[in-house]
Amino acid sequence: MSEELRSLLWTGSSLRVLDQVRLPFEWAWIECTSCRDVYDVIKNMNVRGAPAIGVAAAYGMALAAREAINRPDPAQFVYDAAELLKRARPTAVNLTWAVNRSIREGAPDLGRDPEAVAAELTEFAGTMAHEDEERNLALSTFGATLFEDGDTVMTICNTGALATYRYGTAFGCIDAAFQKGTRISVIALETRPYLQGARLTALELVHAGIPFRLITDGMAGFAMERGMVSKVIVGADRIAANGDFANKIGTYQLAVLAQYHGIQFYTAAPMSSFDFSLSSGAQIPVEQRDESEVLCFAGQRVAAEGAHAWNPSFDVTPNELLTGIVTDRGIFRHPFGRWE
Repeated sequence: MSEELRSLLWTGSSLRVLDQVRLPFEWAWIECTSCRDVYDVIKNMNVRGAPAIGVAAAYGMALAAREAINRPDPAQFVYDAAELLKRARPTAVNLTWAVNRSIREGAPDLGRDPEAVAAELTEFAGTMAHEDEERNLALSTFGATLFEDGDTVMTICNTGALATYRYGTAFGCIDAAFQKGTRISVIALETRPYLQGARLTALELVHAGIPFRLITDGMAGFAMERGMVSKVIVGADRIAANGDFANKIGTYQLAVLAQYHGIQFYTAAPMSSFDFSLSSGAQIPVEQRDESEVLCFAGQRVAAEGAHAWNPSFDVTPNELLTGIVTDRGIFRHPFGRWE
């Protein structure tokens, strides 16, 4: 599978984040040397994708522990850093999950030895990065079995290596199938307003050599009606206990369209993206972003002065519209509720 594109690199003393806001025209790395730096790159979408956000947050905790060594109350500094990171973006459960795991499992010396805490959290962040890599490889291998020669697969947003520590989720399934010789092609939605499909997924498809066409979000239904789509697979930022899931805005309408046209619809995510504390998608918090992202394009206002916008970054798709959920433990099919 395609491995060269990377979202994050740990240098030993800093976290390097590939600035995805500038892709595909400029390759620039942001050097994060503090917890606040990591908060900023998550908040500002320089790094995005639930699994990548989780790994970045784990390294943010490691940086916080290093900063805490010479503070009057090192443990409180680390706890405050944890709360700061969790506020960066509310929908992707991997963020809170990674921060809480770092405190619970990665810092046994918290409150005793600040230097030991810094070493422990740095090692734990590396463990979480490796775990994410292994999960994504496993789910990609399972997901590759969904596709057959001649399939044209539709997807939205970006779910490849740029959205994870490595390999990807929904994109990883597509890539794994293609790399093993399955003759498939892709229809990628541009994904307004941030254009992750046009800027990032198209880049990864070119890099992988997978044949594809890019369409605007509003063309999806017509493409399905014309028989151009065999299957749909998307990512997930949070999955509730009943299988309802949040993903990039526009996903819900794809699910409705796919059901109407009799097309199989899958989501792919590691088990770390499940939030079993939520009984349904109605409880998933949906991030609302600044209206300027809709009113402007490439920094230039395109809507009339005086216009206002609604800009939810995610929507929630009910489980009954899903054919299955691809995870690192296998493929779960409707009806959902047992995850062993």
